[in-house]
Amino acid sequence: MTAKAAVWLRVSAGHQDSDNQVPDVERFAGHHGYEITERYVVSDSAWKNGGGPEYRKTLQRALDDAHAGKFGVLIVWALDRIVREGAEDALRVFRQFRQRGCIVVSVKESWLNSSPEVQDILIAFAGWMAERESARRGERIKAGLARRQAGYVASWEGGRRRAAQDGMTARQQAKAL
Repeated sequence: MTAKAAVWLRVSAGHQDSDNQVPDVERFAGHHGYEITERYVVSDSAWKNGGGPEYRKTLQRALDDAHAGKFGVLIVWALDRIVREGAEDALRVFRQFRQRGCIVVSVKESWLNSSPEVQDILIAFAGWMAERESARRGERIKAGLARRQAGYVASWEGGRRRAAQDGMTARQQAKAL
């Protein structure tokens, strides 16, 4: 007997395409014997203030459908496709699905596909790590913008440097810059 499953696909920017997640998700479903009966496709942020309006509406619809028994497994491509606000938010969403008789599994994070107790510990840790990485990325972006506004101009435009120029090695050339 195959288990009924739903698929959660989310991208956060208009120029991104959730179709990139589909082959992996469908392969995962087939490998595990899941029959995909529902699809939730979101092109909205899951990041700030509980997500954008489309995200919140679609999440509520998925929770309602899980409660109605339309599926017992929700397949996500990766944890950050369904939650972005850190450990507490991830635990909240996973527990909401569990309370409705549904488990959440991830294509990219096989460690997430375990017992609820182990899942809670791993989600808390992964959520915390994702939150820290996102904060660091934001700091790097702000630092780069501040440097640009301060008039810093990089002398290297990218690409590969020549191995030797005027008898100097690449390392010597870098020091000379």
